[in-house]
Amino acid sequence: MITIQSPIGFPQSYPFDRLGTYESLLFFDIETTGFSADTSQVYLIGCIFYDHSAAGWNLVQWFSDTPESEIDLLTTFFKFSSHYQTLIHFNGDSFDIPFLLKRCRIYGLPWHSIQPDSLDIYRKIRPYKSLLGLSSIKQKSIEEFLKIHRTDTASGGQLISVYETYLLTKSPGLYRLLLLHNTDDLTGLFQILPILNYPDLFDRELFLTNQKIIQPGQEESPLLELVYESPCTLPVPFKILGTVPHSQILGKGCNIFCQIPLFNGELKYFYPNYNDYYYLPIEDTAIHKSVGTYVSGKARKKATAKTCYTKKSGLFLPLKDSLSHPVFREEYNSKTCYLLYDSTLLLDPKLANALLRHLIFG
Repeated sequence: MITIQSPIGFPQSYPFDRLGTYESLLFFDIETTGFSADTSQVYLIGCIFYDHSAAGWNLVQWFSDTPESEIDLLTTFFKFSSHYQTLIHFNGDSFDIPFLLKRCRIYGLPWHSIQPDSLDIYRKIRPYKSLLGLSSIKQKSIEEFLKIHRTDTASGGQLISVYETYLLTKSPGLYRLLLLHNTDDLTGLFQILPILNYPDLFDRELFLTNQKIIQPGQEESPLLELVYESPCTLPVPFKILGTVPHSQILGKGCNIFCQIPLFNGELKYFYPNYNDYYYLPIEDTAIHKSVGTYVSGKARKKATAKTCYTKKSGLFLPLKDSLSHPVFREEYNSKTCYLLYDSTLLLDPKLANALLRHLIFG
């Protein structure tokens, strides 16, 4: 086994206090001779860690220069990683970690789990693929999204035959190529950390800092414009159509801007317990039986689910679901529901945040 270690520098592009202290974090990536741990082996493990004594980040790589040195590779990595609190990786929960543990079981090594906590950037970003317009969630795709340049252009699969040839020839050029790919994966992992601002954005409370109504014209619906502020800074803006028809959302910097068409007119609020109400056909409204007993029997009838309503005029905010708030509808079976809007509605931070998530994720 060959050990390579060197200092490595990075710009501070993400607030590490969201992840832990520098000394508690370990970035890692592995290279294997195939996808199945039953028939393949790991030949390279690379890590980036913070060296407190040197006040800087370091890259360490353990390379199997012979197939027999895989046991040393695994033993060294597990002993090394046990000193850290959080392992940071890309799709390691599905591939890297299970692969390493299976190889340990095959050799009868004592490691049956990864002791540090696991932070899988792939899993954190997967729910935001559509939001960010990503063609895939591969690490290289995220690097391209963030405009990160990598020196290496080969894939891990392409390097399997390179490693096999290296074992036969011990070529220094092939050795450097194998290390370069792993180095670029690791440095790329470090550099794509700003992508975590997107899940961070919705893991934290956003603050509605402005709301106003725009009247585009007599024939058009009034528009509600909302501005949210976040403690997270988005590295790349996004612009999407919202889940409410004709709504738009723009995320830029520390702000999210929303534009939602309002309904201006009359809608119905349907009471939930129609057996407790009478319907008054002339007034076209429902009243509670405690009051309806004073109304002539000819002017009232038992309410049904479809007639148990009262009507209200005003501006309404359209939604796909109620957000646990009283809603209005055009008719009983109408899929779109509405909140009666006034300037005080979204002063409730929980409702304001729930509305934004509803507009983006449905």
